[in-house]
Amino acid sequence: MAAVRRYDILDTPPDGAFDRITAMAARRFAVPISIVSIVDEDRIWFKSHHGLRISQIDRKPGLCASAVLGNAAHVVTDASVDPRTLANPLVAGDFGLRFYAGVPLTTSDGYNLGTLCVIDFEARPVEQSQLDDLTELASIVMDQLELRLSARKAIQQAGLMAREIDHRVMNSLQFVSTLLKMQSKSVVITDVASELKIAAQRIEAVAQVHRHFYSREGTSGACLAFLQRLCSDLSDVLDTPVRVSGEETSVPEDWVQPIGLIINELVTNAAKHGAGIVQVDCRPAGGNIALTVTDDGPGLPKGFEIEAATQSLGMRVVTGLVSQLGGQVQASGHDESNGARFSVVLPPPPQ
Repeated sequence: MAAVRRYDILDTPPDGAFDRITAMAARRFAVPISIVSIVDEDRIWFKSHHGLRISQIDRKPGLCASAVLGNAAHVVTDASVDPRTLANPLVAGDFGLRFYAGVPLTTSDGYNLGTLCVIDFEARPVEQSQLDDLTELASIVMDQLELRLSARKAIQQAGLMAREIDHRVMNSLQFVSTLLKMQSKSVVITDVASELKIAAQRIEAVAQVHRHFYSREGTSGACLAFLQRLCSDLSDVLDTPVRVSGEETSVPEDWVQPIGLIINELVTNAAKHGAGIVQVDCRPAGGNIALTVTDDGPGLPKGFEIEAATQSLGMRVVTGLVSQLGGQVQASGHDESNGARFSVVLPPPPQ
């Protein structure tokens, strides 16, 4: 059963590759039914069921449960007289099974997951060449399962490698941030020291985006939960209160990090030029995703335009990432009593 779990095939959708194999097996034996079965703890589940509408049966009456107990083909040429099957409800009941031939699906380390089997409602002899072909087809089934298992392991390994690389990048960013902070304390010119401190904060904030991108256990694609954790850290890094509100919305995995970097830049900008509390809001809006960052500062200067502001590094990052996601960014808040407000609208995520 541990081997069955390892291959993670139970209750997966139909698959044309396995359906072609069962169709070939049925033609080779000239029988109406062929099945790729996986034997579970209390049921026999059918990955492919040619000529049969049901997708599983209880384990107890299933002949496949007997077939997986050995390594050779399990053959019943006439179930109505075979002492192994006389009392089987599939034989004695309305189903009327008479012929069964099944070959175990054996893993590379010797465990039988289930069978490739053929079934008929009439007794019939079987030739060794037919069993040899059934064995070859069963091997092809296992080749498919092994290939998919290897692919899944490769994807997991790639994910672990990406996490390790990103962890190293984050550590490097935090190290550079620390150096810049130390340097800012030793610089006499006020403006230079201030800029070094801001640069250090920006680098440390980017490091937090990386950290939270790879620590979203159980909340993959959950935008609001990600931003809540990110902004909690940004509040400490920037020494500015940052609050997050809104409604949870799911976004594609590859959108999470760009969204985090967009919010990072807008919050960093609000902490630098604004005042009071920085408010971040994330919510679905008419099929789109709406992100806003507001502050309680003096507001934007008159005549402020996003296009003209892209000479700054922060706004170039924001506009570039928003454009990459197919969205739009707007700025408002020229009234000194309202502070500044940046709004990002992203299109509906691709399905």
